[in-house]
Amino acid sequence: MWLIAMAAVAFGLDSFVPGLGFDLNWTRWLGTGLVGTGIGVMVLAVWEFLRARTTIIPRQRPTAFLQSGIYRLTRNPIYLGDALVLGGLVLRWDVLPALILVPMFTRIITTRFIIGEEAGLTAIFGDEFKNWAATVRRWL
Repeated sequence: MWLIAMAAVAFGLDSFVPGLGFDLNWTRWLGTGLVGTGIGVMVLAVWEFLRARTTIIPRQRPTAFLQSGIYRLTRNPIYLGDALVLGGLVLRWDVLPALILVPMFTRIITTRFIIGEEAGLTAIFGDEFKNWAATVRRWL
């Protein structure tokens, strides 16, 4: 939902206040690459959930603690993928002032979702989660 809302703001800026970018070809290519990378990161994360046969829904109790694959690099690959997609769309649409939405998105996701999800994982997996979280970064 937050990704869609932020993307809608960026798209709205592009539609209603055109000319906010540099109209450079490389920003469109970079944006396309970031969107593709973000989707790829999310697919890798979903694959790990399927492999472990555990829930992907944050409010449900997980039956496995994911530490392999993409989870060796980031604690929140799906949210990271969302941020990459958002940044990519902003570049693709060439609405450079809307890049401020990316750190806003990560802050909102961290405070509204990640902190609570990590508290739940600590309650379920204890020291195993704490030790992993101490070595794997939240975003990148």
